[in-house]
Amino acid sequence: MLRFAPSPTGDMHIGNLRVALFNYISSIQRNEPLLIRIEDTDTERNIPGKEKEIFEILALFGITHQEEQLQSNNLRFHRAMALQLLHDKKAFNCFCTSDTLNAKCEDGKIEHRYDGACENLHPEEVIDNPLPFTIRLKKPSHPITVNDLIKGESTFAPNDIDSFIVMRSNKYPTYNFACAVDDMLSDVSLIIRSENHLNDTPKQIAIHEALGYTKKIEYAHVPITLGDEDFSVKWLLEEGYLPEAISNYLILLGNKTPVEIFSVKEAIKWFDLKAISKATTCFDIDKLKYINREHLKGLDPKELSRYVGFADEEIGNLAKLFLEEASTLKELRAKVGAVFAPKEVSKEYKERFEILRALTQKAPHFDDYDAYKGYLSEKSALEGENLLKPLRLLLSGAEHGPEMNDLYTHIKNYLKEVVK
Repeated sequence: MLRFAPSPTGDMHIGNLRVALFNYISSIQRNEPLLIRIEDTDTERNIPGKEKEIFEILALFGITHQEEQLQSNNLRFHRAMALQLLHDKKAFNCFCTSDTLNAKCEDGKIEHRYDGACENLHPEEVIDNPLPFTIRLKKPSHPITVNDLIKGESTFAPNDIDSFIVMRSNKYPTYNFACAVDDMLSDVSLIIRSENHLNDTPKQIAIHEALGYTKKIEYAHVPITLGDEDFSVKWLLEEGYLPEAISNYLILLGNKTPVEIFSVKEAIKWFDLKAISKATTCFDIDKLKYINREHLKGLDPKELSRYVGFADEEIGNLAKLFLEEASTLKELRAKVGAVFAPKEVSKEYKERFEILRALTQKAPHFDDYDAYKGYLSEKSALEGENLLKPLRLLLSGAEHGPEMNDLYTHIKNYLKEVVK
């Protein structure tokens, strides 16, 4: 079992999606099911509707899963495991407040470690104490080594792990405890997540050891992508980046791939977690634009036409004419939309523009651009730039763009609508 575990506390950013893609690909390669676990136990930060949005985004990117789970539904197991740790004396009740702990830390100027103040309280001091308490796992007695498929081996001393809190005073689990228990209950075999969580891993291993869980879970901590939180997946989709292109870029990022432009289905054949660079990467929106343009070029014309509001192969081919200057669906819609929108022209071209529009509205159908242009020239007595500049404005709504012959080829059946 592999798992992707997002929180419904904000928009999914590209770093989350990259981890989701790696989990999805690896689950197929290993022939193991994928679990989507919504980590919703931080009730104060949860945003209504984000859970549904997460599943919609995953579906849009073709990230299928076999199981799904709300972490909050496991609360009874978290509490039961915490009681088990107390019973086995692997954990203890702590009545220290944040103020007390900060006061012991030289006014909070340096990072402190728990001093074990409550670790050896007499049972009567625990039972008779009316104060709120947390539950802390006892500091491990030995170093814990994490063998990571991407980052290699990391060893953490007991003092680095410390006697950390597993249950808050409100009887809800901390992130590390809920995560460790859930992974254990789901029999997770490989955890792929951001390297932000590398320091959490020894704590979760310590929890497993304290609970007597002996299965060795594999880990792969994906290096951080600088700037990834500046770009939400939702925003990229709204801007007109294709899911296929976004996936392509995120798999390519920090990776050595046999080709630059590919689909997720193709990547499954050669993707290797161990080949991911250990170094931090940077999100490059210009590179994504290039990849998106290449995927747009590869779309079936009729499919592309649907993205810009039509269902005609010719309009799809028209859209492709603009891919030298447009790189997203949003930009393509604007270009194609300008062809069909009412045209506004300056006084410089207004008179000639209106003459050409009136002639076009009454003209017979011309299959050939040169025949159409010749007809306009003959009827208007315009030629050269006096003809071509207002004609380009009439047909495209812009002073510059694709070759007029190519443009006409794809709009000739819509000509009366274009010049309305």
